[in-house]
Amino acid sequence: MRIGELAEAAGTTARALRHYEQAGLISSERAANGYRVYEERTVVRVRNIRYLLAAGLTLDDVRVFLPCLDGDVAAAPPSAKGLRVARERLAVLDARIAAQTEARDRLEVALRERTGDRIRPVA
Repeated sequence: MRIGELAEAAGTTARALRHYEQAGLISSERAANGYRVYEERTVVRVRNIRYLLAAGLTLDDVRVFLPCLDGDVAAAPPSAKGLRVARERLAVLDARIAAQTEARDRLEVALRERTGDRIRPVA
C-alpha cells in the first residue's frame, strides 16, 4: 500500500509516517516510480505507535516496544523493560507538571500583588 493509503487506514498523516520511518519504527520499499510502498501489516504497527505516543511516550521510548509493535500492544502483558520506560516517562511528566504548577503559582502571586485580584485558571 502507498503512504496515503496507510495514513488513511491507520488514522494518521503521511507526514507522521515519514517521521516514524525516519525514526526507524516502520519501513517501506520503493516502487519503480519512487513512491513508498508499505506492507499491509504496517497498519497495526502504526496504530500501536500512535497508541503509545497518545499514552505519553516519546518516539525514543517507543523503540523499546519494537519487538511487540506488530501485535496487540494494549492487551499484551508488559515487559520489565517496557514498564521501566513507562515509569521513567511518568516521572518526567510529573516533574514537568510540578515545574509548571510552581511557575503558575508564582505568576498568580505576582499578579495578585500588583492588582489585588485573584486570578482564576481558565478551564
